Amino acid sequence: MTTWTSKQARSRPFIPLMRELVRAYQDFERFAVEDLRERGLTSPQADVIFALGNTDGMTCKELGERSLITKGTLTGIIDRLEKKGLVLRTTSPSDRRSVIVELTPAGIELFEQEFPAHIAVLEQRFGSLPEGRREDLRELLVELRGHLQGA
Repeated sequence: MTTWTSKQARSRPFIPLMRELVRAYQDFERFAVEDLRERGLTSPQADVIFALGNTDGMTCKELGERSLITKGTLTGIIDRLEKKGLVLRTTSPSDRRSVIVELTPAGIELFEQEFPAHIAVLEQRFGSLPEGRREDLRELLVELRGHLQGA
């Protein structure tokens, strides 16, 4: 591993790219969270509800993979959604060690109302980019993820 001085480290050519990536994420998160807050949801709650929508439920492991939530945080979010009557935990009939999380009728109703509305709000921002440009950005982000994962 190369050892640099702080001045050399600060001047690495990827730093401006990293800053813009972080700023773009922060701006997106701020915009999306504000919309969700107005709908009475936290970002993690919406992530779980939106991941479970249009499914027959999934295991906590699957839910963790489909959402952006860590395993430790996921349990607390599911607990709070269960107390609100929006999700239900059941034991998997095929594997008694596995727990299935699914939306209740109230959770389905919330999903059907809030998911399309949230997507419409997001589209107001993303829709202003030409389709070809959106695809270019998506491909670049996939490429960046590959580099970050060591591919």
